[in-house]
Amino acid sequence: MERHCANAQGLAEWLLKQDAVTAVNYAGLEHHPGHTLAATQQSGFGGVLSFTVRGGREAAWACINGVRWLSLTANLGDAKTTIVHPATTTHGRLSDQEREAAGITENLIRISVGLESLKDIQDDLKRGLSCILAG
Repeated sequence: MERHCANAQGLAEWLLKQDAVTAVNYAGLEHHPGHTLAATQQSGFGGVLSFTVRGGREAAWACINGVRWLSLTANLGDAKTTIVHPATTTHGRLSDQEREAAGITENLIRISVGLESLKDIQDDLKRGLSCILAG
């Protein structure tokens, strides 16, 4: 669990610096609305994060389709890093209004960060994000 948390924290901080990323949702980031409460309740912030990219559904899927090592699946908590587009998968049955109320936008991507090298995760995600900037 320590490795999941450390990798997720490192990935969240790295994502904040990427041109194609518009927001990062991770309780380990000080700007997250739940950061202070989470810090008092637990020793780490977990291995799941989400982020939004410039553009809509097409941009999110360009990023997801551009990765090679991250697994496209709705699994959470695996040893391998997984990536998913919640609006069309895990939350696809919700109405547009329900997704909006839950913050599930068309440009949102969720990652369950695994135990691989953080650099390998970042390199693969950089490949995916470059598909947005190239498009």
